[in-house]
Order: sequence, then structure tokens, then C-alpha cells
Amino acid sequence: MRISRTTLVIGILGLLLAVVGCTNQITGTALRDPARAPLALAADGYGIVAGFDDATAQIEIFTEPQCRHCADLQRDFGDQLAYLINVGRLQVTYRPLTFMDDDYDGYSSTVANAMFLAAQPPVSGAAADGSQFQRFVEELWANQDSGGPAFTADELRDMAAASGLSDAVADAVAGDEEAVDIAEMEDNNFGYLFEIDPLQTGTPTVYDLNGGEKLDIYDNDWLDELVAS
Repeated sequence: MRISRTTLVIGILGLLLAVVGCTNQITGTALRDPARAPLALAADGYGIVAGFDDATAQIEIFTEPQCRHCADLQRDFGDQLAYLINVGRLQVTYRPLTFMDDDYDGYSSTVANAMFLAAQPPVSGAAADGSQFQRFVEELWANQDSGGPAFTADELRDMAAASGLSDAVADAVAGDEEAVDIAEMEDNNFGYLFEIDPLQTGTPTVYDLNGGEKLDIYDNDWLDELVAS
């Protein structure tokens, strides 16, 4: 089911406010090292999948770049997410949303597009892997400026480099290529989010793809319990 942004976003904003919430350099087409955690787009093109397909646990994270609780999630669990992705115990699909933007070219849209740019293999140079991408997400939310101006190209490049992404990927992240149709991404991902929880539809939402349930991320042990089950 696809839910219209325009019919639901006002009510959802009200709910949101209440919720507590060894790299090798190569020439030619870049190939990923199978020993590194993979990074790819979701089948529908509107999510970014970090981690191995046979990971013990598989989750979706719905996140909005200006959501302060999303920043809290990355601060509290980002390092653990990166570790679990790297060792093959967790696969994470990030589904960005941009409903806190006034238009489809604002702060949240810039961050969401940068995420998809980071997931694209460069023409030459080392592609990003899943754990590096997770580090990039942590950097983006650690430097969050909710309600502020969109990140500049230099700021995006610096955060990508700090995450361990190659120069080629960092340059791509700082570019102006449109990596995803933001409006279609928003409608698609918001529709999925609404299906998960039509009553408390907010970010961050973490969904257990294996268990088919929304996880209580305000339980400090939620991630440990997830990978142990």
C-alpha cells in the first residue's frame, strides 16, 4: 500500500513530537571484496542494504535526517550496528524519510540523496562496504543540524572521509547527482512505515524482518536480544 505524504504528514508530525524516542585501489569498474560486508540497494530501489544476506538478524531502520531521536539511536547503538554488520550477524536496510523538509530539496533530502550516492560503486576506486556505510550514517546524524541549512559538498566529503569511505566515494557523496527520486522514495518508505504501525507512525522505527514485528528500541537490550534469538 502506498500512502500519500500530503494526506498524512501533518498528523504524523504531531505524533513524532510525542514519541521518545584492506581496501584495494583498482581501475575500471569497482568490484566489491566478498570478504567485506556487502552494500547494495533494496529490490525496490528505495532502501540501502548493509550486510550479508545470510546474517542472523535482518532489520529495517526508518529514519529522518532531522529527527533527534534518530540521532540518539545512532549515538547509542551505531558502533554496535557497525560491528554486527561487519561480522555477518546483522543486515540493516536503511529507509530514509524526508517529511521534515518543506520541499524535496531541503536538508533531509540532501542527506538521503548522499546516503544513496554512498551506496553506488564508483567508476574507479574502492566501493563502500556495509560497515563503512553504517559509519557514514553515524557521522551524518552526529553532525545533525535539525532545521538548519543543508550540508555543503565539503561537509559531506569530510564526513564520508571520516567514515573510512574511499576518496572516490567521498567525491561522489559531495557531488550533485540525483541518486534517487526523493518524492517517490518518501511515498514508498512512508507507506511501508504506515503499514508497520498506523497509530504511532514515526521515526526512528526499527522493524524485525525475520520476526515480522516492530522492535522496542527504548529497551537498552533490544539489539543484544535480537542477534541472540
